[in-house]
Amino acid sequence: MSAEIVVAVKNVSKAYTIWASPSARLHGPMLGQIGQMPFLPARLRNSCKRLSHESFRNFYALKDISLEVAKGECLGIVGQNGSGKSTLLQVIAGILKPTMGSVEVHGKITALLELGSGFNPDFTGRENVFLNGSVLGLSTEAVRAKFDEVAAFADIGDFIDQPTKTYSSGMTVRLAFAVQATLNQDILIVDEALAVGDEAFQRKCFSRIESFRKQGGTILFVSHATNIVVELCQRAILLDGGELLLDASPKLVVAKYHKLLFAPHEKKEAVRQEIRALRSQPLLLKRATTLPDVEVTPAPKVQADTVEDSYVPGMVPQSTISFVPRGANIENPRILALDGRVVNNLVRGREYIYTYQVRFTEPAYRVRFGMLIKTTVGTELGGGASHPAAAPMEFIEAGQIARVRFRFRCLLHPSVYFMNAGVMGVVDGAEVYLHRHLDVIMFRVQEEPYLIGTGVVDFGIQPEVSFDKQTTAISNSAG
Repeated sequence: MSAEIVVAVKNVSKAYTIWASPSARLHGPMLGQIGQMPFLPARLRNSCKRLSHESFRNFYALKDISLEVAKGECLGIVGQNGSGKSTLLQVIAGILKPTMGSVEVHGKITALLELGSGFNPDFTGRENVFLNGSVLGLSTEAVRAKFDEVAAFADIGDFIDQPTKTYSSGMTVRLAFAVQATLNQDILIVDEALAVGDEAFQRKCFSRIESFRKQGGTILFVSHATNIVVELCQRAILLDGGELLLDASPKLVVAKYHKLLFAPHEKKEAVRQEIRALRSQPLLLKRATTLPDVEVTPAPKVQADTVEDSYVPGMVPQSTISFVPRGANIENPRILALDGRVVNNLVRGREYIYTYQVRFTEPAYRVRFGMLIKTTVGTELGGGASHPAAAPMEFIEAGQIARVRFRFRCLLHPSVYFMNAGVMGVVDGAEVYLHRHLDVIMFRVQEEPYLIGTGVVDFGIQPEVSFDKQTTAISNSAG
């Protein structure tokens, strides 16, 4: 095992026994033992074996999973509920023993699987900090040296010396994360633990996680907030029904996850097969892991005295993913200047129209249309819907063609961006995507001479610098 690989999961499966009935839990093993008794007639033994096997079935939460995680890497894990995410983390953390396969871990693990689960409710917060520290293998002196940092991060004031059974859920979360994140070891496992707490504390937690990663710590991160997976992780895996479907860049994995998530039930297996087929394309996966999966046309030269929008034919995304249609088809998405020209080389601050048409092949109910703008790495910057969720278009007949237009102001700094297009409707009582394109078009916001803005969004910053004359004079005389 390489010194740089800190987690190696090799052909791991985890099976649970599902009994046919409560009584089968009792008589099933007994019948199995009777079936092994050599002095009984073969017919009786075979009958007992058959009845024993019929009394239970094996449910595989994980199916032959293999993966490696390098030191300093942040691995995102996505998948629907019941896909095996938490089971995989518990196997890696040593909480569960795999039915088959092996797990090698180089380093000490901190697992945020259920915040507060290790607290004694009758102990004070202070006492629980030391208790958790000992569970993590730290000495009393080591915990004492870190205690002030834990207390400051939790920021629960005098409650640190009150029994934790008197804490609110938010206070419990604060202290639990502070303990785990401050007394962390080499590998940090986070399983949806940050979906609680207020926004300010969540930002504080993510800041600590990012700091831990930059210091060389390794992170395994599970979250249904896929935008956070894209922003935080360098790599991601997609689990489905206990199977590892895809291991690639977070952007590609999240896009395929969404396609599978919103596919009609009868089409899901076809989407799974499509995703599995990517495994036979190692060059694509390597490229997707190390580089944005797009081809960017070189930016045109811009004269210092003028910047004009235009259309560049070669600026076409290579990362487009289309959902399976459910009675609707999105066609001809494009960006228009206000004079009607098709453009993809935009000018900061100007208004444009993002437009597409939707052809309905089946009747649709409670329909809404949408758009979204993203960065090259998939960070969602913003978008909009044609109608609020509370007031959609109630009905659209089959054969209708809807022409959708979103007027927007380009408040983005120079870079390359991507756009989604989607149409939603209600099917069997739930709102689903009738059709959706991810990264369907790309555009560039042009470079400008003397631009002072930084980052992604143009906030219209107007800087001002002033000097105190007396201070300046003192400074000059001192020089």
